[in-house]
Amino acid sequence: MTRAVRLGPRSLLTLALVSAVGVVAFGWPFLAPPTSRVGTHTQDAPWLFAGLLVLLVAVVAAAIAESGLGPKAVAMLGVLAATGAALRPIGAGTAGIEPMFFLMVLSGRVLGPGFGFVLGNVTMFASALLTGGVGPWMPFQMLAMGWFTMGAGLLPGAERTRGRAEVRLLAAYGFLAAFAYGTAMNMAGWPFMGALASNIAFDPHAGVPANLARFVTYCLATSLGWDLGRALVTVVLTLALGPALLRALRRATRRAAFEAQVTFEAPER
Repeated sequence: MTRAVRLGPRSLLTLALVSAVGVVAFGWPFLAPPTSRVGTHTQDAPWLFAGLLVLLVAVVAAAIAESGLGPKAVAMLGVLAATGAALRPIGAGTAGIEPMFFLMVLSGRVLGPGFGFVLGNVTMFASALLTGGVGPWMPFQMLAMGWFTMGAGLLPGAERTRGRAEVRLLAAYGFLAAFAYGTAMNMAGWPFMGALASNIAFDPHAGVPANLARFVTYCLATSLGWDLGRALVTVVLTLALGPALLRALRRATRRAAFEAQVTFEAPER
């Protein structure tokens, strides 16, 4: 199957290391013991991780690009990222109407996990510039969307599954991954609450079970409706537009012939 980007050993290692750091950046409230001195930096840690993630995401994107992100793939990346960035503000202020997610799912499926990771990062960065949503949450959004889009490219049956079965698979993935994305972003923003809502805020002196209960309550109280709306919109758009868009993406991929070497012949004299 043609992929826009072939992940080599170096880019795979870089992606694995950055993902590991990302897991720590998202989940540090559950990883640090109550006696840890990290608890005294509850408000500082998210900013530190945000700055670190910017550098690490840039490193992994550069590593993936070095492994074979040619001019054709860059052109398609620009088109899809611009489309995704334009789709994101459509539902601004309306819970869960985020049509960009279904485009990320289909793009990652057709173009592969390497391209998907870069696409997710670039789309979120572009949309943040477009909407003015630049802040400490942006690097977390970039990494989470990179994982979201990459996951679609890792789904099984990429060469064999077609038709309704594939569309249903992508719709199911989009539904679950939309909740996973929302949960990850909740985890990134949760420590910022401080003492604003003591019954659901992160308590650096509490154990994992107590903080987990607080976090679940926080998710239910603040974002369940939004995450459910995002998941349902992704499912509806995938089922309705998925077949046509998958065909269009695959047709564009074949015509681009990403893996074909570009050669130039000397003019005849």
